Amino acid sequence: MPPPKIKTQAFLANLPLFKELAPAEIDRIAAGTTELHVPRGEILFNKGEPCSGFHLVIYGQVKLSFVTPQGSEKVVEIVGPGFSFGEALMFMEKPYFAKRMLAGLSRRLHGLISDVESYSLQSGTQRVIGYLLRQDEDQASASAPYSVVLPTSKAIVASRLNLTPEHFSRILHELAEAGLIVVEGRDVVIKEVAKLRNYTG
Repeated sequence: MPPPKIKTQAFLANLPLFKELAPAEIDRIAAGTTELHVPRGEILFNKGEPCSGFHLVIYGQVKLSFVTPQGSEKVVEIVGPGFSFGEALMFMEKPYFAKRMLAGLSRRLHGLISDVESYSLQSGTQRVIGYLLRQDEDQASASAPYSVVLPTSKAIVASRLNLTPEHFSRILHELAEAGLIVVEGRDVVIKEVAKLRNYTG
């Protein structure tokens, strides 16, 4: 069954990327959109192909990745509903919109830079803890136990954190053994937020 129809203008207007645009500008963008229903596993585009626009995810997830010289896949980002990708190439040719949307892009770039910095400066355990706490920052700021759902498979999350799947599983097991989390498939219950945040192994 296809997902329910949405009003394009309402969806665009709620995205951080378009917060600074007037309704008439949103209408013009909406008029130029094309809705795609992409089967699981299908490739949307490959590096180096011409770019005529960018993509917004409404339902599901899109994996941005590349293949290393050794032939293994490296996941750069997992893009979920409400987020966009492919803007950089398009905006290089459209400076007007680039200026109006820099705030949203800057926030996302800041997050990616923070991730790269964590790869260099933090241990694998610290990366996993940070990732879990970022899944629901409102709940993480409270002290009560809460549950998060990993947005994709553990293997892809591991690649996103620059860990092997085995290392990622060992860290989850270690945190569970310490009584800080409970793991049930892709569901992770954060039992002790403060202790998890300060855990050093």
